[in-house]
Amino acid sequence: MTMMNTVMDQVARMDSDELNRVVDAIKLRRTYIAKESARGLFIGDTVSFEGKRGQTVCGTVTKVNQKTVVVDAGLRGKWKVTASMLTLAPYGVVA
Repeated sequence: MTMMNTVMDQVARMDSDELNRVVDAIKLRRTYIAKESARGLFIGDTVSFEGKRGQTVCGTVTKVNQKTVVVDAGLRGKWKVTASMLTLAPYGVVA
């Protein structure tokens, strides 16, 4: 049995209070991951991410917030993206 199956099995057996504790732990972990990702990005970096309709969007970082990043994708507009969803483009690649 994989770890994910074990987790899903345990979640299925939890009461409401236990589920709330798990949800809080997940939110804290997501916040940590997003903040760590944002710390590695700087204005001017070229990044890419998957847009709402599944298309890959490339652009330049224009602002770095605590958990989100504003990406200018030219004609595709400006996007406010969770930092953990971004992939840093290789050095020298221009959006």
